[in-house]
Amino acid sequence: MKYKLVDTTFAYTITAVDHSVKSRGCTNLRLRQLSRVVTRHYDAYVAATGLKNTQYSLLSKVVLLGPIRPSDLAQRMRLDASTLTRNLRPLLAQGLLRQRPGQDARSRLVVATSEGRARRAQAQGAWKQAQLAFNQRVGERRVAALHALIDDCIDRLAIQDCGKDSA
Repeated sequence: MKYKLVDTTFAYTITAVDHSVKSRGCTNLRLRQLSRVVTRHYDAYVAATGLKNTQYSLLSKVVLLGPIRPSDLAQRMRLDASTLTRNLRPLLAQGLLRQRPGQDARSRLVVATSEGRARRAQAQGAWKQAQLAFNQRVGERRVAALHALIDDCIDRLAIQDCGKDSA
């Protein structure tokens, strides 16, 4: 299936680019602006459960992945260690997550509590409503094209980052 977004055709990877289309402004700024608008949209739905969307995402990953080392969780969520630590604090303080010893004295595991699993289930319904409302407002085809573009950019930038790390 192909998607059309601003004169660029997508089929899960970029297949053609209209070179007459020029980027305008700072891409980082534009992405941050979009991220804030989308976050506010999801937070408006998820807030009724006492969570922020970022907390719901983190709680969901821990529930789905089971007891997990913080470093593995950070990698799976594409977060740096300090951001993960900062985002874990409120969930640990609320008793939705807990840390327990890992396989050796130096390692730790993050685990969802029964209250955390229940809160995640409650928030999942709110998240689903946010997702459906977003899809309706933006359009299913545009959302699919956006996801394809995001995945492609992440893949391209991850390859670039790997090349820099090994240099």
